[in-house]
Amino acid sequence: MTKSGLIEKVAEQTPHISKKDTEVVVNTIFDSMTEALKTGERIEIRGFGSFQVKIREAREGRNPKTGEEVHIPAKRTPFFKVGKELKEMVDSSVSDGGSPDLS
Repeated sequence: MTKSGLIEKVAEQTPHISKKDTEVVVNTIFDSMTEALKTGERIEIRGFGSFQVKIREAREGRNPKTGEEVHIPAKRTPFFKVGKELKEMVDSSVSDGGSPDLS
């Protein structure tokens, strides 16, 4: 699902709100989540999962093309941990005869 697909789905579920307003709401949610992660906050959405920032330490790596050693600087990267309810819902769709879309 893409962001525009999400906006379409939310707009269908809320016919009393214009599609433009729905887009503003979805963008505001994503912007708020981005800002929270930038400041190092953890985001928890019950039944869905949690987002947090993990710090990857600096390390030495190799350029696969030349084999030359390169320094990889430390960085902060977002990490998503799936919630138990979401994991169970996704897993049950496979065990109910649905096939997972692996594309």
